[in-house]
Amino acid sequence: MPDTGAHSNHREQEILRELRLAGGSSRIGFLAGRLGVSDETIRRNIKPLAAKSLVRKVHGGVLLVENLTVTEQPFQSRMDQNADIKQRLAQRVREMIKDGDSLFLDIGSTTAYVAQALRHHRNLYIVTNSLAVAHTLTARNNNRVFLAGGELRSHDGGAFGLDAINFIRRFNVQYAVFSVGAINAGIGFMLHDVQEADLSREAAARAQTRIVVADSEKFGLRAPVAVEDPSQFDILVTDKMPSGDIAKMLAQNEITTLLPENHDPVLGK
Repeated sequence: MPDTGAHSNHREQEILRELRLAGGSSRIGFLAGRLGVSDETIRRNIKPLAAKSLVRKVHGGVLLVENLTVTEQPFQSRMDQNADIKQRLAQRVREMIKDGDSLFLDIGSTTAYVAQALRHHRNLYIVTNSLAVAHTLTARNNNRVFLAGGELRSHDGGAFGLDAINFIRRFNVQYAVFSVGAINAGIGFMLHDVQEADLSREAAARAQTRIVVADSEKFGLRAPVAVEDPSQFDILVTDKMPSGDIAKMLAQNEITTLLPENHDPVLGK
């Protein structure tokens, strides 16, 4: 019987865990034995991992990409990836935002889903560097939308650089909502782009509550740039409860974890 999407995604995470435990490489047969499935099932589940650049297929086996550093995919590809999960996470963020609140939304694909989830809110005060966010929330329900200036990047419609940073410095908002490329136990929240990290730091410094929204596939990965000292963030909205070193990192930095299905927060204390 073919894997369902949920089972397939779960097995992908199991494969990554077994590869880490095996030192970064393994034969297909070993993984099949460890997980109690057929060699063909392992090969089928390796394909999406390879497509995400998390593993590399070799003859008879599979390798973790060195340091688990992944490259960022184009914006529309990221919008399509794990869309159902991102929509659930966005709905959880929506529940925290009230009509009339002020917030910053960044350029990430998950944040774009947050903007979509806020379409029925009224009188929002939105600061963003994302054309997608601005397009979603402008001219709706008496919202006020402020878009950072500067050249918009062709691949994601984001504004960055000194002009955008100086623009962000003019505001102080109740909430700042961020997407990230990786969540690493030793470093914290990470991004693929220096300009994105620079702007995120400025926005985080000018918000009362800082929220990271990221699916659990980001756990244990690495990206080239640390966003900020993780203690500067307040809430992680994700789809699975972190465990092990990730959970310890969140607890040490007093970051509250929220799940879409569970409205009782897990406090990082």
